[in-house]
Amino acid sequence: MPAMKVLLGSATLTAVLCLAAFGPQAAYAGGRGGESSESTTPNPRGYAADDGTLSAAVGAVVFDRSRNGAGDSVGPVTPSSGNWTPPACYYAPKYTPAQMRKYKESIWAVESTGYQWDADQRDTYVNGHPYKDFNKAKSGKGYWWDAYVTEGREGDPTASRCTKDTFWVDKGAAPPADVPEAITPEMLARLAYAEMRVPSTRVDLAPAGATKVNLPTWVWLDGAKFEPVSVTASVPLLNVTATTTAEPVSLRIEPGTADAQTYPASGVCEITGDHIGEAYARGKAKETPPCGLRYLRSSGSGSYRLQATLTWRIHWTGTGIPAPRSLPDGRFGADQEVVVQEIQSVNR
Repeated sequence: MPAMKVLLGSATLTAVLCLAAFGPQAAYAGGRGGESSESTTPNPRGYAADDGTLSAAVGAVVFDRSRNGAGDSVGPVTPSSGNWTPPACYYAPKYTPAQMRKYKESIWAVESTGYQWDADQRDTYVNGHPYKDFNKAKSGKGYWWDAYVTEGREGDPTASRCTKDTFWVDKGAAPPADVPEAITPEMLARLAYAEMRVPSTRVDLAPAGATKVNLPTWVWLDGAKFEPVSVTASVPLLNVTATTTAEPVSLRIEPGTADAQTYPASGVCEITGDHIGEAYARGKAKETPPCGLRYLRSSGSGSYRLQATLTWRIHWTGTGIPAPRSLPDGRFGADQEVVVQEIQSVNR
């Protein structure tokens, strides 16, 4: 079964506590990148039950990570666009009319929010301005949407952007145009972006142990470790889904010192076929590697910190979006120590 997790982050602690008081709960199905996990909800696809309540998965984003990167060395990509981040909060279905009534009345019963606020809320959701009796007459024809906070982004200042009051959306209707954080296929794609994990970029070197000053050092990556990865995010109740895919395209080499030359001069090695660079073979010591570097000065008693960063081209497809659409490239790198020694000569 594909690895899945049900995300039920609420916009406020109050909402979480109130929902816990009357609604079924979803367990976090932990694990990333191929780890086996699943929802423990009795109705994991998120359909409404006969009594009008929602299963715990409704409104939650479900992630399928069965094609994600796996292993101890994987990590999240960093968007190449510095000002771009996946969403910290979003709106999705959360309550039926019956659940909405229990949620609101549990808050009003505490009388901690003040008479005027409670009165305004009753006027909005009970007295017909604009909703009547929590839209009970529309039971089964739509859902109340509310804010969710993306797991791990609870302390992010941008998570506070989702401040709109709970609102109603009919089945099959688009969410209000003035709610940019409402769940759409593109929003799901951006959430899936944050869930992707790619392998470490620790490269193979020749010479492997220690290299010599002015000796070309060959750099390459095993192509089998760097196949495309993808994560699918969906809201089953709405029948909307999006798959975000990352494909490796190039490797950037940074020697860790200005006293070095890279091959090619840009330090960027493009993927050729299914590999980056070329494995060193006997007899090529004097050749220029297609991907590599040459240190011009010894590292002395220490070492240089070589950084190899892989760039992943990222795109998505989803409900109503069959042709791939681009998202910012992602980068993930790793450091490794390189010892550079002087070439010893013997004078006779």
